[in-house]
Amino acid sequence: MFLYLYLVTDVWSRKVVGWTVREVQSETFAAELLSRCCSSEGIRRNQVTLHADNGSPMKGATLLATLQVLGVATSFSRPAVSNDNAFSESLFRTFKYRPGYPRHGFASLEAARAWVAAFVRWYNEEHRHSGIQYVTPEQRHGGKDVAILDRRRSVYEAARSRTPNRWSGAIRDWTPVGAVTLNSSRTAA
Repeated sequence: MFLYLYLVTDVWSRKVVGWTVREVQSETFAAELLSRCCSSEGIRRNQVTLHADNGSPMKGATLLATLQVLGVATSFSRPAVSNDNAFSESLFRTFKYRPGYPRHGFASLEAARAWVAAFVRWYNEEHRHSGIQYVTPEQRHGGKDVAILDRRRSVYEAARSRTPNRWSGAIRDWTPVGAVTLNSSRTAA
């Protein structure tokens, strides 16, 4: 039995903003998930772009019509290029290598959903993400990262002042991550 994970991530904060596990691939399930995400995150028309792979659920008429109604722009990976979205690839690697991930599959749909729910809670609320200066996706998504990183900078500066001989260079740069782009080095064709 195959199970399909539908997952939506905010690239800027790395927060998983929505997910579902289903027994089949369906553009209808993808459309329902994206509608829920837009509603729960308060996304307005023409505010976001959805970057997706080229799978049939992501290019189906039902999903594309839903995205048009929601005012969500679309962007798709190049055909046969699996690393066009490094953020998703990294998240799925974290997912698959998380302790407790069943190496021989999930016992049931309910078991898969329970595992994903626990993973998403951990990832969003506890996991200090290296790509966003070791704050959690929830902290960054909620705008708390600036104050946290400012406190870290103060702690490092105070430690360096107290014991300058222990520092061979500057303190770590705790500047919040700025703009996040997907494949920014790709040139337009």
